[in-house]
Amino acid sequence: MFSFRTVISLLCALISLSTTTVSYELQTLPRDTSFAPLSYAKIRKELKPRLLKGASLYFPSSPYFQNYTELWSESAIGDILVVVVPVADSDVAETVKYANLVGLPFLAVNRGHGTAEQLGTIKHGILINLRFLDSIQIAQDGKTAVMGGGVVIDQVIGTLAQKAKTSASGSCGCVGMMGPGLGGGLGKYMGYYGLVSDNIVDMSVVTANGSAITVSAIQNSDLYWGMRGAGHNFGIVTKFRYKIYDYPNPNNYYVSYTFAGDKVEAVFKQLNLLGNNGKQPKEINSYLLYSFNATLSSKPILVLQIYYTGTSLAARRFVEPFLTLEPLVVENATVPYARLATALDVGVGGPICAPGLSHRLFPVGLLEYNVTANRKLYSLYEKMLTEEPLFNKSTVQFEGYALQGMKAVNPASSAYAHRADNLLV
Repeated sequence: MFSFRTVISLLCALISLSTTTVSYELQTLPRDTSFAPLSYAKIRKELKPRLLKGASLYFPSSPYFQNYTELWSESAIGDILVVVVPVADSDVAETVKYANLVGLPFLAVNRGHGTAEQLGTIKHGILINLRFLDSIQIAQDGKTAVMGGGVVIDQVIGTLAQKAKTSASGSCGCVGMMGPGLGGGLGKYMGYYGLVSDNIVDMSVVTANGSAITVSAIQNSDLYWGMRGAGHNFGIVTKFRYKIYDYPNPNNYYVSYTFAGDKVEAVFKQLNLLGNNGKQPKEINSYLLYSFNATLSSKPILVLQIYYTGTSLAARRFVEPFLTLEPLVVENATVPYARLATALDVGVGGPICAPGLSHRLFPVGLLEYNVTANRKLYSLYEKMLTEEPLFNKSTVQFEGYALQGMKAVNPASSAYAHRADNLLV
């Protein structure tokens, strides 16, 4: 059976369209040629004293090297000379200054979910792994929290839940917060709170020359505008202040419907009614896949899942119209939001988080679903799978988020360029 867990695992890929990755080729910066050629021993001797106690260096001979260099998509893995694992903001700044001094490129990652092939072009570079910059401190007034640049969604959701708080975030627990956030950051609470980037109050950033600066509406306001929506190459975010909220509802209901391919038109017509030209209720998010499951059908299937922030009773009038379309399979449950990712096997340690596979994402934004075009797309997808069975793990995904929170933000307030879109494919 093509399970709801499998569907939401695939969803994580699109939610994390951007990652906490920053790459600089510093060929034009002054270089102290006395450092070349660089041996591992010389790098250790020169770089280690710059870092605080507890920060680590890992070279290719280390048994831990692969743990810190293996990324979600194998095409994003470049040629890494040394891994630096900082324990404080100053370690990041010192590493960048050292990279400038010796003329080495560098790349900063958190959980490493970036899929851009350009990430893999780094040669003889320094990888700065931010995973231990993961502190979370909730303000006394309960309105914001200061988070390290290495926090992941599971951790944020779990920590905030202990105080009956939540925030805008993605759906996949193993993805970092700042990766999606610097690119915008879509998620289930977008109807309530907007994008991840809309909720960033300020950031501590290390720039390309190793300077540590504050980025906010008051300080470095141009960067504050640019880094919220197009921020991955302006600097490395070592910590950020973030808006948090009381839970809108402690429960989350979800239902998954699996349809045969002859239901394409009926399903998309109903989704357009639900979406209501970008005005669907803020409690609802929908996701649909074209996929293949030989145990259910010899042809591609449609798997539709709908989340509702609230009870199954309150969700009934929105989800029951799809039940009348005679799905092949129906799954549903109600769980606390803090346990949702784990329940669906998309928390930290879930199978979708396994690194080293091949991932390619090709997203596009829409205003509404074109039913005729989606039938043609289904036919092309079916033809591709028939002619090239190796692609039977490929999917076509359609995402319909509640948009009220995002649409309420002035488009000119940040670099995020897609507020006019209602749907993501």
